[in-house]
Amino acid sequence: METKVSVVIRNKNQADALEFLLRNLRERYDQCISEIIVIDNLSTDKSKAISLKYDAKFVTINDFGYGSSANTAAENATNKIVVIFSAHAYPVSHDFFDEIVRRFNANENLAGLRCLHTSNDYKNYINEISVLQDPNKSGLIFCGSAFNREIWKKHRFKDDITTFEDKEWTLRVLKHGYDIEFSPSIFNYDIKRTKKQQFFRFKKELLGSYQLWHKDLVFGQVIKTGVLECLGIIRACIIDLFYALNRLFFKIKFLLNKPDKY
Repeated sequence: METKVSVVIRNKNQADALEFLLRNLRERYDQCISEIIVIDNLSTDKSKAISLKYDAKFVTINDFGYGSSANTAAENATNKIVVIFSAHAYPVSHDFFDEIVRRFNANENLAGLRCLHTSNDYKNYINEISVLQDPNKSGLIFCGSAFNREIWKKHRFKDDITTFEDKEWTLRVLKHGYDIEFSPSIFNYDIKRTKKQQFFRFKKELLGSYQLWHKDLVFGQVIKTGVLECLGIIRACIIDLFYALNRLFFKIKFLLNKPDKY
């Protein structure tokens, strides 16, 4: 297609994942992309060298913020269509960008597209659950989503939001009469977080849910949930130990009584 896109990647010390994403973009989708921009939060690995190796613009930000980094992404892009990734994600379907361009060309009122990577995405897309019905699970997610930079110029992302900058923007542009849709463009979200990273994300999402969805907490429910979570962990440990011992005993039994080979 004639229309090309800007791809923006948010990154911090993910050189290996970043190189895989960049190689994927250059080898499989280069004809659809006019620029790649890496928004980097003070990486100390080889992220910059890898970005330059694949002819990507490298932009450094000192203080990471969800909304502010998304604004930096939009400020550095030059095309109407901006696709935003995290370094640990990558497009899979062969027509990933073609489908995005087609949908933007078909709807001038389109503010953004959510691409597919989880069972929730597939189910909401197949069941035609619109963003008006489910703004959380059918709204934008700023990894593997595309947004309209012309609409962003009128409605910038919030710099001061704790998290869910994508969902907040979704709600805001919908109120102004714009559209958010799914695109059957498939990508993979490949990350394994440490317990510390998971806890950091939990805190951000708890605050974000309260700010955006007004989900309040009840003290009794918090205590109940915490106790059940602890009991669930203990139960899972006992089950894991039981089957680990069973595997050990089976291996010992196998060594003592090996069956005949075919």
